[in-house]
Amino acid sequence: MSLELKKEIKIVKNVLEKNNALADRIRQILKEKKQTMFNFMSSPGAGKTALLDKLIPHLIQKGIKIGVIEGDVQTDNDAKRLQHHNIPIALINTSKFGGSCHLASNVVLGAIEELNEEEMEILFIENVGNLICPASYDTGSDFNFVLLSVTEGEDKPLKYPGIFRKTQSAIITKVDIADVVECDVNLIKNNIRQINPDSVIFETSAKKNLGIEELANFIINYHSKKYDETQ
Repeated sequence: MSLELKKEIKIVKNVLEKNNALADRIRQILKEKKQTMFNFMSSPGAGKTALLDKLIPHLIQKGIKIGVIEGDVQTDNDAKRLQHHNIPIALINTSKFGGSCHLASNVVLGAIEELNEEEMEILFIENVGNLICPASYDTGSDFNFVLLSVTEGEDKPLKYPGIFRKTQSAIITKVDIADVVECDVNLIKNNIRQINPDSVIFETSAKKNLGIEELANFIINYHSKKYDETQ
């Protein structure tokens, strides 16, 4: 029994090591092209696509060239919602390889290779909706966001600490209806900081366009600082 257990652990370790090696390769590719990639993770329905739909115009207006990698188990619905921005989009349907609940670095690398002829400065990943699996797989992104809507409850950071611990920023979405659903936004923030004291927290509403410009400026500044420091 103990020998079988050791073998299983070795297999999992090898999978993660291969994923991490490809993730490092992705970061090198991004660096060579002076691109920055941001990974958006959340449970289904937290508002990733709606947020990107409002965020992208702010960046385009500032002259930033954008690309998107859309991850979903099935359908191209989310990709179609962003298509009107006339930006390069690579769609990954995980149903074609078992319906994975996350994007790993191998499929992200494939998407980047599909987009390699496009002019892009900032690349967004909209990861598969899930609060557990995506946190375990390094996508090669430079920065990781986790989204949490006010409809999900204040205790989600405490129930799913892994993803809040591994992301640099948390975005609270749909704050315009916080009172309607009787959600205590301050309690959400306190719970996030209990798990990750260094998390940069944003309060947003895609419907009301709240907090979007602040988030856009943060993303632009992060991108600019990354390459100012390396030049």
